[in-house]
Amino acid sequence: MSTTVSTSLDEFVAALPKVELHVHLVGSASPHSVVALAERHPESGVPTDLDELRRFYEFRDFDHFVRVFWAVQSMIKDAADITTLVTGLAADLAAQNVRYAEVTVTPYNHKLDGMSYDDVFTGLVEGRRLAEAEHGVKLVWCFDIPGEKGLEAASETAVLAVRDRPDGLVSFGLGGPEVGIGRAQFAPAFTMAREAGLHSVPHAGETSGPATVWSAIHDLGAERIGHGTSSAADPRLLDYLARHRIPLEVCPTSNVRTRQVDSIEAHPVRRMLDHGVLVTLNTDDPPMFGATLNGEYTAVAGTLGLNAAEIARLATNAVSASFLDDPAKRALIAEIDAVVADPRWQAGW
Repeated sequence: MSTTVSTSLDEFVAALPKVELHVHLVGSASPHSVVALAERHPESGVPTDLDELRRFYEFRDFDHFVRVFWAVQSMIKDAADITTLVTGLAADLAAQNVRYAEVTVTPYNHKLDGMSYDDVFTGLVEGRRLAEAEHGVKLVWCFDIPGEKGLEAASETAVLAVRDRPDGLVSFGLGGPEVGIGRAQFAPAFTMAREAGLHSVPHAGETSGPATVWSAIHDLGAERIGHGTSSAADPRLLDYLARHRIPLEVCPTSNVRTRQVDSIEAHPVRRMLDHGVLVTLNTDDPPMFGATLNGEYTAVAGTLGLNAAEIARLATNAVSASFLDDPAKRALIAEIDAVVADPRWQAGW
């Protein structure tokens, strides 16, 4: 691809208003924020040198990524740290023309690190206010269960979400390792959350097979699937996802960095799209993976040879799959359509 072509594609993607549906708050911490935290909390073992930090983020496999993530997680000690993460994420999103994001927060892990839930909520509320006031980005929350912590974590997270539901909480999720951690055991927690009006958005099919995705749908009432990468191995599942309009929160660079797929070219996103699945592009843990949302769009578009309308369809997919209200969805989609109509992009890349 020539420099001229690449620049045009980059400019088009940058011009598109976008939403992000799968990004973890702790995993969104910029390198500079992580270094500052590491200097305050040297016991964490996280490097305080940027070059060392980049090497620290060179993941060998998914288990190694989880260990790195936990090391960063352990440095978040108070409400101010939470607010710093939220506003830092908002600044990064605003720079990419991201207008709205659904951010995954794992309160139970913060409690294990000695924080009170009141501090977590205070940090989220203030960060959300500043994100919109200073960066024009609307943030809402998904509280998720750290699946490896078991049923106690599930029950406590569900009770917290329902009893003390903070402003901006819209969904309930399940993250962490998947192998050996069945989805069905978490059904009572998801039932409680769904009955309280929260949307079901569990991770499934990231590091396990299609059976995990089926379980997320049937046992947890999943309205969206976090990752869903292995869904492509089951054509019947892809047909079901397409027919029932259950979106996938696809995170290509994350899947490459955690060794779930070999490359963007090898990612099954094309099979998902060909089956008519509502695919959305997301970053997961962007600084940890060296990812940006704009970069996910340009990588997938360049690999698949997508034109402007096809790239825009990915952006509108994300808007449609979001939990924004209908007027906000229509307004954002109208903005996306206006960008596509600009004559600059009609000649392609």
